Amino acid sequence: MRTSHLFTQCATLLCLCSLATAWPWPPSLEGIENLIGRRDDNSNSTATQSASDSGSGTITASPTGSGSASASASGSDNKNDASKTDNSSSETTVIDPRLAAGGIQMVTPPASLAAVNQYYKVGDFVTFAWNYTSLSVSPKAIDIVATCSSNQHTYTLAMNQSVGETNAVTWDTGAYQKTATIPLLTESYTLIIYDAAKDVSATAQAGYLGQAQFPFAMYTPQPYTPLSDYTCATCSGALSDMERQALKFMFGMGIITVLSFTWFVGGLGVMF
Repeated sequence: MRTSHLFTQCATLLCLCSLATAWPWPPSLEGIENLIGRRDDNSNSTATQSASDSGSGTITASPTGSGSASASASGSDNKNDASKTDNSSSETTVIDPRLAAGGIQMVTPPASLAAVNQYYKVGDFVTFAWNYTSLSVSPKAIDIVATCSSNQHTYTLAMNQSVGETNAVTWDTGAYQKTATIPLLTESYTLIIYDAAKDVSATAQAGYLGQAQFPFAMYTPQPYTPLSDYTCATCSGALSDMERQALKFMFGMGIITVLSFTWFVGGLGVMF
C-alpha cells in the first residue's frame, strides 16, 4: 500500500516535469526587457508633456521603475522677472488729489501790480517773466498766448518753450503790428500759460500746471495834435451850443418867474 502511494507521487512529478519541458518559453528575456523599456518611455513622454503644458523649463526623468520625475521652474522664474520689469516701467508719480493745481507768480511785471491792468504801448517790446507755484510735476514744454475778448482772437507769443525755474518771453508788438492781418487793439488782454502737451481748456489737476492767466492792456498811440486844435470830446466842461442856449433859457425863465411873482404879491397888498 505504501509502495503504491509512492509510485503515484513519482508518476505525478514526472508528468509535471514533462509538461514544463514541453511548454514554449521564450529563448531569452529580450521581450520582457522591451516591455519594461517601453513602459519607461511612456512615463518619460507623459512627464515631458505635463512639463510642456505647465510651462516649466527642464524635465529630468528617472530610469527606475518608480517612474518619478523632477522639473525645474526656470521658465516661471523668467516670467516673474519680466512681470517685475513691466511693473517697474509702468510706475507713475502719485499726487495727492487734495493738493492745488500748479500756477505762476509774475516777476515782470511784479506780482503786486497784478490786480491793476498793466498798460503797454503797441509797437514796444513787451516782456513777461514768472515763477511756478504748487508744481509737483513739471511739464516738458509750455505754450504762451494772449487773448483779446473784443475781437475773439488769440495771439501766439511762444510755442514749446522749455520749462525752467523762471521763464520769460518777450513780445515784439511792433513787428507783429506791421504784418498782422488782425492788428492789436486798444483793449484789455489776458496772458495764458499752459502745458504744451494739453489743450488750453484742459481741466487743471493737482500738482500739474493748469491754465495760468495774467491780465494786461495795450493801447495804440495817436498822432500829435497841437493844443489849439485839440478838442476834448469827453471832458465835462466842454458844452455844445445847444447846451449853452438851454442853460440861458432856464436862467431867463427863472428870473421872469421871480419878478412876476413879486409884482403879483405887491399888487394885492399881501404882507408876509
